[in-house]
Amino acid sequence: MMEIAIKGFVEMSMLDWEGKIVSTLYLPYCNLRCPYCHNSGLVLNPEQYSTIPVEIAMDYFVRRKDWIDGVCLSGGEPCMYEDLPDFIRRLRNIGIKIKLDTNGSFPDMLQRLIDEKLIDYIAMDIKSPLDTRAYTQASGVKDEGMVERIRKSIKIIMDSRIDYEFRTTIVPTLHTKETLAAMAESIKGAKKYVLQAFVPNNTLDPEYLKITTYTDEQMQGIQQAVLPYVQRCLLRGA
Repeated sequence: MMEIAIKGFVEMSMLDWEGKIVSTLYLPYCNLRCPYCHNSGLVLNPEQYSTIPVEIAMDYFVRRKDWIDGVCLSGGEPCMYEDLPDFIRRLRNIGIKIKLDTNGSFPDMLQRLIDEKLIDYIAMDIKSPLDTRAYTQASGVKDEGMVERIRKSIKIIMDSRIDYEFRTTIVPTLHTKETLAAMAESIKGAKKYVLQAFVPNNTLDPEYLKITTYTDEQMQGIQQAVLPYVQRCLLRGA
């Protein structure tokens, strides 16, 4: 696995961790190729972005730790990095709480982070109903073991004492009210399921720029279909 590099640094955000003010670090590369991904540059060509020295971020966190509630690690896919636990420990050593954004395809790393008490909140994406054909279409990669790993990550998260949310970016060509209900059933009893409206902007597959997103009314209808399966279902802009 590669060593961690920081390709994006949002010093303060009120959007990435509900109810908290955080800094967000964007790590490059991802094992998936979701056609609707809006971080396509970070996934495909991260070398186009300057690398932010880790020490600059650490110095900021030391100076601002009384002003921010935590750090969100996003990407890309942070769990691709073998040195992720060591990186998080450096943040922990200065008293920083950690939120992890992940696609859930690295359950062993996820379990390690939980076991070593390195994360405080997990936001895991669920791309489609949990069958190989649907996940291949939504994730852009064919991986026969993917769905099994996603199921494993869901169980790890729901069995843990870590606060969490599952989330799905809803794309009209991939998701219907019926598919979202099936996805919600696969996380039945989950604390929180966030539905994000797809916005056709800077997508990995240019064809997805032509897609018209669901209306607010349609999103609310999907929300109602999901609610019977989870404790909370929130709508969020992409």
